[in-house]
Amino acid sequence: MAAPVEFLRKRRGGGDAPQSEPLKAPGWEPPTCPPRLLPGTFWLTRIVLLRALAFIYFVAFLVAYNQNKQLIGEKGLLPSKLYLKQIQQYFRGKSAWDSFSYSPTIIWFLDWSYMDFILDSISLLGLGVSAFVTITSCANMILMAILWILYFSLAHVGQIWYAFGWEFQLLETGFLGIFLCPLWTFSQLPKHTPTSSIVIWGFRWLIFRIMLGAGLIKVRGDRCWRELTCMDYHYETQPVPNPVAYYLHQSPWWFHQFETLSNHFIELVVPFFIFLGRRMCIIHGIVQILFQVILIISGNLSFLNWLTIIPSIACFDDAALGFLFGSQRGGVKDQVHKMQLEEAKENKPPVRYGCLVRRVVNVSFGVLIACLSIPVIMNLLNSKQVMNTSFNPLRIVNTYGAFGSITKERTEVIIQGTSSLEANDSTAVWEEYEFKCKPGNLKRRPCLISPYHYRLDWLMWFAAFQTYEQNEWIFHLAGKLLANDPEALSLIAFNPFEGKDPPRWIRGEHYRYKFSRPGGKHAAEGKWWIRKRIGPYFPAVSLKGLKDFFKSRDWPYPGHG
Repeated sequence: MAAPVEFLRKRRGGGDAPQSEPLKAPGWEPPTCPPRLLPGTFWLTRIVLLRALAFIYFVAFLVAYNQNKQLIGEKGLLPSKLYLKQIQQYFRGKSAWDSFSYSPTIIWFLDWSYMDFILDSISLLGLGVSAFVTITSCANMILMAILWILYFSLAHVGQIWYAFGWEFQLLETGFLGIFLCPLWTFSQLPKHTPTSSIVIWGFRWLIFRIMLGAGLIKVRGDRCWRELTCMDYHYETQPVPNPVAYYLHQSPWWFHQFETLSNHFIELVVPFFIFLGRRMCIIHGIVQILFQVILIISGNLSFLNWLTIIPSIACFDDAALGFLFGSQRGGVKDQVHKMQLEEAKENKPPVRYGCLVRRVVNVSFGVLIACLSIPVIMNLLNSKQVMNTSFNPLRIVNTYGAFGSITKERTEVIIQGTSSLEANDSTAVWEEYEFKCKPGNLKRRPCLISPYHYRLDWLMWFAAFQTYEQNEWIFHLAGKLLANDPEALSLIAFNPFEGKDPPRWIRGEHYRYKFSRPGGKHAAEGKWWIRKRIGPYFPAVSLKGLKDFFKSRDWPYPGHG
């Protein structure tokens, strides 16, 4: 009975009969197969870039909201209102434009009588907009321009608190982010506004300059980079070490030399991979992102390394980033696949007027970046290279660099207070204030806060290898601590006079700090650090004794309370 069945199977085309393949239209794939994205487009790249950039904006505005009032508010350590008034006095007799161009910020046009409210409003608006973009990955040029203007305005009244490379870098990255988006449309995939390759190359040019600038400033700077010994010191002496840095510092000398060589390769050689075709560009992106992740793990460098990952994302096109997105029908990845197929058709619809305008804008943007890059390139080629500098007031194209010199010893300023009537009394008990993150208490574990940032702790690191004359704000801090000022104390982790009368005297003591050795005597006592007193950093001061000093600088005199 099997034979007739086999015969029928063959008659119907079953069995061993040859099968004819169904005709497939170009781009046709079985329904169950996930879409295979084509290289060369950057729809998904834009989504990832916008979300990453908005996240960094969110962190930056969160830091600003939590700390700006205490640092640059009406009663801050360096009040921004006073700073703007000093600019006005400097340009007295000249046009208002001179003052604005020196420090371009929207705060010039607002009522300074409510400076704390202004600073909070800017930060809260920035938090809201950046949170929206992070969650939805939908943005247009207007929203991204708002974020840029808001942070630009804060940075230009932030004085020394905002004088670091990552502030310049965020503004340049944020400016590029504006041109990623359509003018009006709120859509993850604005069909008529594909991501411009000019903007993508703007991001690539940024990461190239960041890494090459960092590499060149090292080999031209501290000789320990050429002798391959800088990593013997870096983990211990970096501004705000974390727990991982404690253990990495104990690594053998040959491992530190390997780290230094790897650093030189990644910063001086790998950046040129960008210009060697798609595959090498992707390799560049992978290497740089992994490098930044290692730096994030090994130290608290604010949001710098998180921010540096962003332009590296531009090294990946849709085909490379497709794995980050689901393959469900109607999803973002599926929509991009359909748009790619539509673009590949021979009969394309006529170019819209708006698209032509956008192309002109993108070309103009590219010309602007090229022109502003000329002094930056000259700086890179100069043996007297400067880092973290802008050659234009808008901080659009900047120079970058990090750790051109390495401090070989770690010193700390320890703020102490006493209730003794006399500062020179040998029986006086001096109690220490503890900052949020900087080393102080020997038994306190190093903090882990990146990408968040404590600006006061960071400046205390710089103050420790400078003098108090170079950091007058430290006396403003001392005065506020003498008054138990709640705003200043919000920047402090531990106030030894909490619930008691304020101290009568405040002084700064200078110490040399070193990591304890795991398994050693100090580590067995629970100490992460060991320290040795160098001497006084600034003499004991009282609130009454600071009155004339405060008056000469127009600082508000803190009252008791």
